[in-house]
Order: sequence, then structure tokens, then C-alpha cells
Amino acid sequence: MTAGVRMMDASPESRIAALEAELAAVRAEMQDFTATVSHDLRAPLRHIVSYVQLVLEDAGPQLEPEVMDFLATISDSARHMGVLLDGLTTLSRIGLTPLELGAVSLQELVQAVRADLTAKNPQRSVEWQVADDLPAVLADAALLRQALTHVLGNALKFTAPRAIAHIDIRTVPGAAPEYVTLQVRDNGVGYNPAQQARLFRVFGRLHSTKQFEGIGIGLVLTRKILVRMGGSVSAQGVLDAGCCVELQLKRA
Repeated sequence: MTAGVRMMDASPESRIAALEAELAAVRAEMQDFTATVSHDLRAPLRHIVSYVQLVLEDAGPQLEPEVMDFLATISDSARHMGVLLDGLTTLSRIGLTPLELGAVSLQELVQAVRADLTAKNPQRSVEWQVADDLPAVLADAALLRQALTHVLGNALKFTAPRAIAHIDIRTVPGAAPEYVTLQVRDNGVGYNPAQQARLFRVFGRLHSTKQFEGIGIGLVLTRKILVRMGGSVSAQGVLDAGCCVELQLKRA
């Protein structure tokens, strides 16, 4: 008899217990992965950066400029790999964080995230247009704040070339009355719609690092967070004509 047949024949309590055990095993495996990424893979990177620094200190004056450039590239690449590992670690931990669902005021949370971003970017000229009737949603407040920080942070980042950034935040009619659709629209650089498939891939950057900082993981984290809370996220952009991100959340 296969495991699937045995599961079908079992009582509801037994099936729930089996599923909980399976979930615990998956979480344990993810914790092992996170520990490996956080510790074992970082040690070689630290060695690379340290030994490059030693070479530069001991032999720097004797090295040709081209060799110095090679060493700088090695060091920069190792540091960048460390940043990528940070992103993977954060992504893996999202699925392990216990959910604490409750009624969360979108109005208060959006305003709090906006205030944080404004304080971190005091030199920017930004016109925030936030609707005053954002409802409450059923969510984990900490995780939703993280998702909103990624989405609003992207809107702020990709409007940097504009003299005045316009970021509009409001709710729009959704697919079902039990859901709230939060829309974030900006007048930034947008992206080529032909690259849409790369938008939610890990490290799927649509702009070069010379144009905009980041590693291309914000929307991936946002989607994972929204899915865990029973929601979803989508985005549409036009090259040099802004982007619109929609977050669908359960109504409180």
C-alpha cells in the first residue's frame, strides 16, 4: 500500500498529524540550509577578501596597475557574493517565520513606512499621494511592513532620475469583495514589458547596478510574504513611463 493510499484511509486527526510532521521536516531542512548559507559559505569569502587585503598591504607598491585592478575585482566580487548570500538567507527565513495574523491598518502602516523612507532620503523631492481611506487587512504586521518597505522603496528608488517623484498609493476594486487591492503607482523609469518574466525571479534585476543599487530580491520577498498571508502581488511597467504594483490582501 502506498503512502498516498494510507493517507487517504487515515482519520482526519492522523492526516493532520502527518502533515504537521512533514511541515516540521521541511522547516528543519530549511533551517539547515539557512545555517549553511549563513556560516559555511561565508568563511571562504572572508578568506578571499582577507588574503587579497594582505597581498595589497605586503606587495601593493610593487604590483602593476593592471594586477591591482585584478585584485580589486576579486575583492569586490567576493563582497558582492556576501550580499547575495544575505539575500538568500533572508528569503529562506521568510518561510520559517511563524505567522501572527490579525487586523492591520493599512492606513497607519503605509504612513509609517513612508515616514521611514522619507527620513532615510531627506534630499529627495517626492510628492506622496496616499488615499485617506485605506482599510484594515488580515495580515502579519511585521511581514506586511517588510513587504511594503520593499514596494515603496522600489518606487522611491526607480523615481530617482525624476526632478520630482510622484508616488500614488490607493486601493482599487479587486477580483473579490473579501480582498483588498492596494495599488502603488510611480512615475519612475519603469521597465521593458518584454522582461516581465524576470520580474519575480531571484536576483532578476531589470536594470544594471550602475543605474540602481540592489540585488533584485525585493519583489521576490514581497511575493513570498503575500502568498504566506493568502494574498498575491503583481506588477506592470512601461519603459521610461513608470510602474504599477498591486498587492492583494485579505480584508480584515
